[in-house]
Amino acid sequence: MSYERVSLDFEGQVAVLKFNHPEVMNAVGAGMLRGLSSAIRDVADPANGARCLLLTGEGRGFCSGANLADDEPSSGAGGAGDGLRSGYHPLLLALRDLPMPVVTAVNGAAAGVGMSFAMMGDIVCASKNAFFLQAFARIGLIPDGGATFLLPRMVGWGRAMELSLLAERLPAETAHSWGLVNRLFDDNEALLSGAMEIATKLANGPKSLALIRQAYWNTWHNAYEQQLDLEARLQTEAGRSADFREGVAAFLEKRDARFEGS
Repeated sequence: MSYERVSLDFEGQVAVLKFNHPEVMNAVGAGMLRGLSSAIRDVADPANGARCLLLTGEGRGFCSGANLADDEPSSGAGGAGDGLRSGYHPLLLALRDLPMPVVTAVNGAAAGVGMSFAMMGDIVCASKNAFFLQAFARIGLIPDGGATFLLPRMVGWGRAMELSLLAERLPAETAHSWGLVNRLFDDNEALLSGAMEIATKLANGPKSLALIRQAYWNTWHNAYEQQLDLEARLQTEAGRSADFREGVAAFLEKRDARFEGS
């Protein structure tokens, strides 16, 4: 399968999606947005057998933000806001709603909306040479791509404001100590190997992993009573799965479970 400015490979049950415009550090232009949207649809297609998504970048960068030299879909009566609504928002919502875990492997610069993509990982991995940057204030814009939602929840209000107002680089090691990065690796080779190991483990997990994602995303807007009800409904669905029956059988038989994602 061929996509604009991205690559997608299925390695077993792991879908490996790469930003693929290394000449501009994988900055996002209109073509890449189209490629990402098509690729995410294929990742979500059950016929392709993916049970985990691994998102990373080709070359030295993860994603350096919007490609300001490209013809971004930002024109129209609403200006840049229209571009976000028509281009980025459907893609980010599709990532949120994927019925599988998402691992991001940050192998270099994750700037602007690239940082937003990095934060979409359920497990965020990074190499020590990576860095994060809320670059928007440098060009007179505000953080987007969901950054104002995710960042304060991941690192706290004060740190989110500092990163956004001062637009300073956040080294991967500091991001790890702040809780933005889950797993830190010495270099890119170790990063890709380690991230794939995590993604493979998740791909071999039970159907309930997708339900766990759903529960945690809903907790941002649910009241406590609503979340209790959601847990009960999702637990009912999980309890009816073949994976639950296999998990109980494996526990009683003292063996490793063989989950099939159903």
